[in-house]
Amino acid sequence: MSAKSTWIISYLKLSNMENYANCCHIAMDKRRNVLMWILYFMSEFCLSSNQVLRIGGIFETRENEPVSVEELAFKFAVTSINRNRTLMPNTTLTYDIQRVNLFDSFEASRRVCDQLALGVVAVFGPSHSSSVSAVQSICNALEVPHIQTRWKHPSVDNKDTFYINLYPEYSAISRAILDIVTFMKWKSVTIVYEDSTGLMRMQELIKAPSKNNLKVRIRQLPSGSSDARPLLKEMKKGKECFVIFDCSYKMAAELLKQLMSMGMMTEYYHFFFTTLDLFALDLEPYRFTGVNMTAFRMLNLDSPVVSSVMERWSMERLQALPKADTILQNRIMTTEAALMYDAVFMVAVASQRATQMTVSSLQCHRHKPWRYGPRFMNLFREARWDGLTGRIVLNKTDGLRRDFDLELISLKEDKNAKIGVWNSFTGLNLTEARKDNTNDSESLFNRTLIVTTILENPYVMYKKSDKVLYGNDRFEGYCLDLLKELSNILGFTYEVKLVSDGKYGAQNDKGEWNGMVRELIDNIADLAVAPLTITYVREKVIDFSKPFMTLGISILYRKPNGTNPGVFSFLNPLTPDIWMYVLLACLGVSCVLFAIARFSPYEWYNPHPCNPASDVVQNNFTLLNSFWFGVGALMRQGTEVMPKALSTRIVGGIWWFFTLIIISSYTANLAAFLTVERMDSPIASADDLAKQTKIEYGAVRDGSTMTFFKKSKISTYEKMWAFMSSRKNTALMKNNREGITRVLTTDYALLMESTSIEYISQRNCNLTQVGGLIDSKGYGVGTPIGSPYRDKVTIAILQLQEEGKLHMMKEKWWRGNGCPEEDKKEANALGVENIGGIFIVLAAGLVLSVFVAIGEFIYKARKNSDIEECCDGGAEHFLQVPPRHQEAGERAGPRRTGQPPLPPQTHPAEGDRHIDKTATRHIPQLITDELL
Repeated sequence: MSAKSTWIISYLKLSNMENYANCCHIAMDKRRNVLMWILYFMSEFCLSSNQVLRIGGIFETRENEPVSVEELAFKFAVTSINRNRTLMPNTTLTYDIQRVNLFDSFEASRRVCDQLALGVVAVFGPSHSSSVSAVQSICNALEVPHIQTRWKHPSVDNKDTFYINLYPEYSAISRAILDIVTFMKWKSVTIVYEDSTGLMRMQELIKAPSKNNLKVRIRQLPSGSSDARPLLKEMKKGKECFVIFDCSYKMAAELLKQLMSMGMMTEYYHFFFTTLDLFALDLEPYRFTGVNMTAFRMLNLDSPVVSSVMERWSMERLQALPKADTILQNRIMTTEAALMYDAVFMVAVASQRATQMTVSSLQCHRHKPWRYGPRFMNLFREARWDGLTGRIVLNKTDGLRRDFDLELISLKEDKNAKIGVWNSFTGLNLTEARKDNTNDSESLFNRTLIVTTILENPYVMYKKSDKVLYGNDRFEGYCLDLLKELSNILGFTYEVKLVSDGKYGAQNDKGEWNGMVRELIDNIADLAVAPLTITYVREKVIDFSKPFMTLGISILYRKPNGTNPGVFSFLNPLTPDIWMYVLLACLGVSCVLFAIARFSPYEWYNPHPCNPASDVVQNNFTLLNSFWFGVGALMRQGTEVMPKALSTRIVGGIWWFFTLIIISSYTANLAAFLTVERMDSPIASADDLAKQTKIEYGAVRDGSTMTFFKKSKISTYEKMWAFMSSRKNTALMKNNREGITRVLTTDYALLMESTSIEYISQRNCNLTQVGGLIDSKGYGVGTPIGSPYRDKVTIAILQLQEEGKLHMMKEKWWRGNGCPEEDKKEANALGVENIGGIFIVLAAGLVLSVFVAIGEFIYKARKNSDIEECCDGGAEHFLQVPPRHQEAGERAGPRRTGQPPLPPQTHPAEGDRHIDKTATRHIPQLITDELL
């Protein structure tokens, strides 16, 4: 409109001069007037074909920032549109910029009214919430689009119908953060926010504990000060390793410096920044610290168009403000500037589609809206544009940007790696998340790890050397070989340090840990390579690799003194009860055989087969002969008396079968009892220990074995823990070496890992393992929770296991000289101490037989003398036996006797008193034989 006014004024001046100079030439004046009107209409046509479109910008100024980044991006976008006529070939875009003080909403209202009076199609800014609300209310009343590029919480009543915001919608950002936390599998997270708007952006995460098993802790950065070190110190002390910082990129730059000074830039921390400009900062000082740093980014730097715009922006910033924004890397365009750039281009796209749209001057006090405002607003919401921040699509109802992509960027040593994309509708897409992890060992190259361990044979020992050794060369053992193999596979270097308190790691009643576990919790050490048992309570505070050795708890006890076989050890194959039962069986069988032989008629026979008419029969199985038969069968020798009847043969056969089994069993066990040294141990299992109190027992203090008994709910182990806890000063040892010494010197049993018992018993033949395994567990490499080394160490251990190197290392360090008792030996020759008792029995038997023979001789001599005396006084009576006695005897039938019959006697005639001296000499012998 200013161009048209200029043409009108020129026309009036020209016509007045012509009329004044030559009033006479009326015809020429008419022709000139016609020419001027033609020129006027031509100018009007040219102005309508090359329109001028004005936009307004209200920007807040700060003391340290005379010109805001949004204002620079606003001008940069207008210049780029006018320079490139492809988007608006017939329209020139101009702007009106008003600067207001921060938090001055009244001034912002006045300035926006000035811009509306000039005639603008859209108003950009300001950024502060109080000023935004004032400007927004005026734009709603006059129906002029109000465009924002910073985060703003939407109004509750949704009456901002002329409000447009290109910044991602707040609830979508909240869902994106929750998806990241879920993907990272964080069990606890700390939210550190700068202002109250941060809590709104984190509302989905704050509500997550009620849905997920997540522990959330919320902290606020100090207001009015950029020094957050006291807060960071509390976080470090509280082991808060997973942190989300909601702050501006300028505050993020300060936080990174303070985190570095606090020693929190390590691989055990993971920081997520909600600012979209984190990777616009200079992150080179933190690239090789190993810290896990992640953030979102809206700028698609992979696009050539975006890269070209960013390059032009950097060049113009460098020329205009050579000393500004030193914290930004190469003066890269921030997300706020990129959003402002895209917003200006969205106005250009919408205005290009608007035809016959005129911009009129609007007065705030008249409340007369812009009649083309609703139409232009609809065109703006329907516009589509591939800008610097991706595809721009606005919601048609509220004007918010709900469909957008966020690139997930992670800090790496070589570059800022894109590990995924989050979309507001499809969520997190991590199809390319693990490209950098194809070679797990790359992240450990040239990295020095602190390894904590403990002196324990054969895992870690001081190396014996004539020279003074330093560093890792001081130690040797199984764990040192394992650490060397892991270093070769993963490519890291290490520094071995002994744990300060000399303990493995246990939790006290207050929940505090000690030993190697505490050093891992405090991030003093990166790895714990030692015989560290994987337990439930330890797994809750540290991470473990897959076990490199499987074992269990057993009992270490000294070998009992061996008892050599005694001289009567030939009786040991059978218990005293069996010997008694065999003796009773022999007596019982003899009595049964005697009774059956007397009862059976087939056991009586004629001793004189040549005299079938003899009335005398004989039975060989007297009581003594029956016992002699049983003893002979038991001794596998037999007797001259054998059964004849079927019944007695059945008894004899059954007895022979019985003696066969008894003698065979006795013979089978006799060799072992004569040659093997008996080892009688007072305990054979954990149950035996629990049932007694004479032998004291215990474990290493604050070790996994002690924790097992302390936490066990099995009655036997609870009883054992009660015994140990009641004698803590004597039952619990400081370390294994002290416990071994105690076992050797006193009556003490040490509960420890079976692998350690195996190693000790190979080198000390006075010690042995008693019983089996009480439990089953494994040794693993310990790492702090969330350590990136755990999975890599696990893969390396599995590789060593498949290659058999773990077994070879164990054979190397466990194999000892062996104990003589366990060596394979030939059978020892039997000595007097083994079978001397047999000679004693033989000698005793011989002596007994001599005494029995003497006794028999004396007994017989006395009997003979008594008979001779009787015969001298009554020989006549015996010689005058009436014949009727003989006849009576003949009539009585056959006479049964167990002795051979007497020889027939010839009696003299009755009345013959003469006694033959020869016959008289045999009378005592005959009488004695008859009695027996």
